[in-house]
Amino acid sequence: MNVVVTMTPGGWTAHHGESAVGKAAAFVRPDDRCVVSFGSCRAEAYGPLARAVAQHFQRDLHTEIDESDTETHRHLAESGFAVHRREHLYAIPTDPAITGLAGGTAPPEFEIVTADQVDEDRLRELDDELRQDVPGADGWKWSPPGFRRETHDSPSFDPALYLVAVERSTGRYAGLVRVWNDPGVPRLGLIAVGRPYRRRGLASILLARAFAVLHERGKTEVTAEADVTNTGSTTLLTGLGARRTGGSVELVRPRPEAGPV
Repeated sequence: MNVVVTMTPGGWTAHHGESAVGKAAAFVRPDDRCVVSFGSCRAEAYGPLARAVAQHFQRDLHTEIDESDTETHRHLAESGFAVHRREHLYAIPTDPAITGLAGGTAPPEFEIVTADQVDEDRLRELDDELRQDVPGADGWKWSPPGFRRETHDSPSFDPALYLVAVERSTGRYAGLVRVWNDPGVPRLGLIAVGRPYRRRGLASILLARAFAVLHERGKTEVTAEADVTNTGSTTLLTGLGARRTGGSVELVRPRPEAGPV
């Protein structure tokens, strides 16, 4: 079937004759990975769209689908994509009686403050640092405007749910918890502690503080994702009573010069 792909202001559109048979959009993340999304695609559109996006960016293409979407998975595989990572999706209770997070206090050498009380540039640098240990996010480096758009300017930003652990003696930022105040169910975006500050209970304290706010607001659960290979995160979340609700699959198509197009 002859499918023609044209570039549009919003991405790419695939046509068969006069009919649109699929669309794609793509962008390069701060970790230099090119992420592509496909929409309203018929089977014959995936391959031509993937080739067009790959030729434009000259990069590996990353895309993510629900683990249960076997049909899309098959079409992507036929278009040169292969499984790269898998993530579990969890629902975590906020009730301290279930999580066991009640009553904890931060070690005396640390102070817990909200994100609107810290230096934005240093917070951005901490975010970059912590992401290096997150599967699928290594190499991440925010630009100042990009970080501002993603965090403080986001409609889901809530300082009460975005907390930073600060070492009192040095003023260094040791770790953070970030819960996005999304409509419906809040989402745990990141819980992480810098390597020099681990095994001091900071992650649990940060979660306890953020979850206490949510629990007081009547929010009973938080969603979160964790790479299946990230045993530390999985152990932490399941220890809080999290239940698995689904999962996602990240697939990668090698850049044109690294494989067939």
